[in-house]
Amino acid sequence: MFNKILVANRGEIACRVFKTAKRMGIATVAVYSDADRSALHVEMADEAVHIGAAPASESYLVADRIVDACKQTGAEAVHPGYGFLSERAEFAARLAAEGIVFIGPPPGAIEAMGDKITSKKIAAEAVVSTVPGHMGLIDDPAHAVRIASEIGYPVMIKASAGGGGKGMRIAWNDEEAQEGFERAKSEAASSFGDDRIFIEKFVTEPRHIEIQVLADGHGNCIYLGERECSIQRRNQKVIEEAPSPFLDASTRQAMGEQAVALARAVDYASAGTVEFIVDKDRNFYFLEMNTRLQVEHPVTELITGVDLVEQMIQVAAGETLSMAQEDVRLDGWAMEGRLYAEDPYRDFLPSIGRLTRYRPPLEGGNADGTLLRNDTGVFEGGEISMFYDPMIAKLCSWGRDRDEAISAMSDALDAFEVEGIGHNLPFLSAVIDHPRFKAGRLTTAFIAEEYPDGFQGVEPGSDLLTHFAAVAAVLDAIERNRKRSIADPRFAEQGPVDTADRTVRVGRENRPVRIRAEDGLFIARVGEVEFLIETDWSPGERLAVMRMASNLAVFKVDPVAGGFRLRHRGADLVVQVLGNRVAELAALMPEKLPPDTSAMLLCPMPGLVVKLHVDEGDAIVEGQPLAIVEAMKMENVLRAQKGGVVARIPVREGDSLAVDEVIMEFEA
Repeated sequence: MFNKILVANRGEIACRVFKTAKRMGIATVAVYSDADRSALHVEMADEAVHIGAAPASESYLVADRIVDACKQTGAEAVHPGYGFLSERAEFAARLAAEGIVFIGPPPGAIEAMGDKITSKKIAAEAVVSTVPGHMGLIDDPAHAVRIASEIGYPVMIKASAGGGGKGMRIAWNDEEAQEGFERAKSEAASSFGDDRIFIEKFVTEPRHIEIQVLADGHGNCIYLGERECSIQRRNQKVIEEAPSPFLDASTRQAMGEQAVALARAVDYASAGTVEFIVDKDRNFYFLEMNTRLQVEHPVTELITGVDLVEQMIQVAAGETLSMAQEDVRLDGWAMEGRLYAEDPYRDFLPSIGRLTRYRPPLEGGNADGTLLRNDTGVFEGGEISMFYDPMIAKLCSWGRDRDEAISAMSDALDAFEVEGIGHNLPFLSAVIDHPRFKAGRLTTAFIAEEYPDGFQGVEPGSDLLTHFAAVAAVLDAIERNRKRSIADPRFAEQGPVDTADRTVRVGRENRPVRIRAEDGLFIARVGEVEFLIETDWSPGERLAVMRMASNLAVFKVDPVAGGFRLRHRGADLVVQVLGNRVAELAALMPEKLPPDTSAMLLCPMPGLVVKLHVDEGDAIVEGQPLAIVEAMKMENVLRAQKGGVVARIPVREGDSLAVDEVIMEFEA
């Protein structure tokens, strides 16, 4: 076994690998860029080596610096995590030449599976079901249109060396095929240094289901069940679960056996994932093989009890697998929600800045038998950089069945505190609580179908509004009692004994509430509905745990003028608790309108201006591309919302912009 390993990565995956290595008694080495000097993974490691400037191309992607760090520290092996150099065959070969062990598959397997065109040919030879498509490279936009027309729309335009949703576009017609080719090619060159593109048929009503495989260097190979990864946005996974609510035992076995056959065909050794597209009739087609540890590996670990990082390290050290296929058991259900630094209310655009508050729920077992796990690489007070992937954490839940896992995830999301940046917690809550998700009716188009106009927040129904009103009234009663006790200490001994009639105002709607305290409970009557609420919340606390009948509900609480900002189950509401006369007068106050920015194109995220498609004085039409802004390795095309004339462009290509900085102005 190794004495010391280096992790050639950053963030949560580096921290994840360090945890297992330390449990195994192996010393650890971190590498870091200028942007990561104070990062959590640096602090967790036994040693740390600086490897360059903030851009990944000058640090984490420079193989020479990783090799030098190994020689400097005496690290015998390198775990690549995911992304960066994890699927670079030349990197694995370079390490071998230097006498350093690569904790991953052989270079030949990486090379064969890393090229999507080659991998599909190998899969076909191994009798693995594949998606119809054009296995050759696409030369130019005209060639893309011709091939797409031959295959038949819709088609998927994909980077041959792609991954993580980058370099991928769906095209439904010739125009989209041409533009999709150009954008996919540009993103592929930027993200992977390889702009080769191919095209395949896009399967309608598809599910994205993948098989985890594990192989050693002695001819043993097994599969560890499947993961359902259909909840995706722009081809990037958002929520994963294991097992899939869709597969039956026979399909699971068939997919697993084909995944193992493919792994054997390339002499695979390590952990790897074979991804499939599955249609509504459970026909499945090989998509690609990821020759690395997947982002979503924790859900497999939670239902199998297998530490995949430990297995990877043992295989790399030359050991045989400690289990056979018949030893694999799937126990319970697991969910993973990816917490990203992105603003769901602004079309999920990247958000950077300082985490002024970061309080994840406690990991471990809950009283109801469920489990929580949070893989993270950040800390309160740390910075979210514009240079890397926007992932903050991977929150995972485990339950004895799917309903338990969903319930545990919902509660954990409510209790997860993140402030200082935009983040997708409310969106995760909304999806987890969605009736269609709970029913398991998933496809990769779930988000596009259920949120066609983007995420505008959870629109609470009448019942949820009533709950919010009752909770706000209780919080207000506790605050009023505290103020009364400060004014006269005699009231502190009596507790909250007064009865009050209040008006709870949500938006511009008033709801009458009568609140009283009795036997340690608050009784809140909202209209004709009565709630018995127990809580130990104190003013100033950011989380309020409310027991309503036999149910626990967690609300995030922030004070605002006259009331509270409450967040729960993806809903985000300002709730005022007012005296009845004050409420009557407040209803007469005019509503403050936001400033008019309709004659401007504002930068929707911190990013780099890659391309300006128009000049000052140009006439534009609705839908016309105006500019391309790159942020966190993704290119975003900004289009005209209406026709007009460009009056002024105060920026140039290559400029770095902040959120809401003006890119161009139009004639009024």
